[in-house]
Amino acid sequence: MKSKIDFNCDMGESFGMYEMGLDEKIINYITSANIACGFHAGDPNWMNRTVKLAEKNEVGIGAHPSYPDLKGFGRRSMDLTTEEVKNDLKYQIGALTAFTKTKKLQHVKPHGAMYNQSVNDENLSKAICEAILETDDNIILIALANSKWINIAKQMGLKVAREIFADRALNSDGSLVSRAIEGSVIHEPDIVIERSIKMIKQGNVESIDGTEIAVEADSICLHSDTTGSVEMAKLLSIELEINGIEITKIANLV
Repeated sequence: MKSKIDFNCDMGESFGMYEMGLDEKIINYITSANIACGFHAGDPNWMNRTVKLAEKNEVGIGAHPSYPDLKGFGRRSMDLTTEEVKNDLKYQIGALTAFTKTKKLQHVKPHGAMYNQSVNDENLSKAICEAILETDDNIILIALANSKWINIAKQMGLKVAREIFADRALNSDGSLVSRAIEGSVIHEPDIVIERSIKMIKQGNVESIDGTEIAVEADSICLHSDTTGSVEMAKLLSIELEINGIEITKIANLV
């Protein structure tokens, strides 16, 4: 039975005059923030603002790099060379790092299509790991629990946090259900809470087709753009505590 878990959320996804998410409210319930770096959302001003918000609330700061896809919010698959992937990641990681007081990041969690493709694309997952190692080998990679990506990262000497999702459905192989499929995003707070506690304490969860699958996790994610995310984050943090699960930064777990 696991008694500790990191609670992460994607943040800083506003752009220019367009504000997205309720970062200033949801920050009260999480321990790690994945901050957009300008390639799928965010811009220098929002990056600075979100970093300062995380520092004020003593929340672990991480880069949320993406494919260069502002129009598609980073959710469209791209076929880039290894060098392109590494350079894009180094650029985004370096940019976010510059806004921090310590000039250090806790973690990196790729966004959208890059994250999903990395689960089954060995070359892409290696390129991401190399980019992190060549930037700062103390940075923790957040990657999908039970994926090949976890083993690849560990073999390369990277610190890895295994991630599960409070509000996303899983396929029977443990991968995330495509957002194009109905039921891929879970909106009911009671279901989100029940399955989250089950994943953390029992180490298993029911997939979208009803198959029971095993999961091991260091961090759980709740998306800030899920309807009712603030209230859901509040309820989840309360229920985790009630169930004897301590919420703490991944830097304390990995």
